[in-house]
Amino acid sequence: MRKASVERNTKETQIRVEVDLDGTGAYDVSTGIGFLDHMLEQLSRHSLMNLTVRAKGDLHIDFHHTTEDSAYAIGEAVSKALGDRKGIVRYGQALIPMDETLTRVALDCSNRPYLVWKVKFTRPKLGEMDTELFKEWFQAFAQSAGLTLHVENLYGENSHHIVESCYKGLARALKQAIDIDPRQANVIPSTKGVLGGSM
Repeated sequence: MRKASVERNTKETQIRVEVDLDGTGAYDVSTGIGFLDHMLEQLSRHSLMNLTVRAKGDLHIDFHHTTEDSAYAIGEAVSKALGDRKGIVRYGQALIPMDETLTRVALDCSNRPYLVWKVKFTRPKLGEMDTELFKEWFQAFAQSAGLTLHVENLYGENSHHIVESCYKGLARALKQAIDIDPRQANVIPSTKGVLGGSM
């Protein structure tokens, strides 16, 4: 069973996450940030990963710590659930249209974290949330999940559509990459015999 739970407690945030990579896309998310909750629900629903998140943070200061730390915790849970990554497809990609917006996401469950972020927003905030925080979320998630992650908004005008297409693209690419390949179910998908470290 590819399930894991993570608790992350600091002076800034207290976060508990549970994931089931072979779920149905069921979610129960509460971070105190409405827009972030909405994006995490999209991540769960479109990856078919069951996701539970309970986060309390210093929102009276700003949303930065809760946004970033939730990504670290979710990414760590995904990495734990993947284990040695034996049998996974490893690579995934998605091209997500949303009205006037088109976003491309490609990833490698390589255990070599790296983010390429080619996304610009037309507004500095979505509701109460600074749009610059979305890069921080994706960076933290890629780091702790062990993903080489490329996110590129090809075009778009509406900032809500742009960021939502990024999360849906991540979800769809992740679903593809973590699926088990029946032809190599007991094999780590690398000529090195291990994922991570040098090329």
